[in-house]
Amino acid sequence: MSEVAMTSEELLAVLAAVGHAQRLRVIAELSEGRMYVSELARRLGMSRPLLYMHLERLEKAGLVVGNLELSDDGKALKYFELAPFDLHVNVDTILAAVRADDSRAADAGAAEKRTGAKSPEDQKDAKGKRT
Repeated sequence: MSEVAMTSEELLAVLAAVGHAQRLRVIAELSEGRMYVSELARRLGMSRPLLYMHLERLEKAGLVVGNLELSDDGKALKYFELAPFDLHVNVDTILAAVRADDSRAADAGAAEKRTGAKSPEDQKDAKGKRT
């Protein structure tokens, strides 16, 4: 994960990703090196569909990276490995996330004024449906 401040949404995605015992086990296994899904599933004693669900959450949070590769016999194997990350959560992390939200909201507001375009949220009617 980069040094750029995360938004609160991104921070919450990371916290949710590491806030589950099975996903912590996945990270622990991948700390030994990249692995293909079937091997990782066997090591964890987990079904591949359940493992894919956990890997998807970790990948969306930027904690793991998946790559599809062909084996020598032509089989497609999905390999996963840890992405470099150094996670620190403290008051400064939270303040930076909130400031990043404010900054992005201000940038979106300025762009809306320039183009006259409405944000997807502004395009919803009173019942929450898009107009």
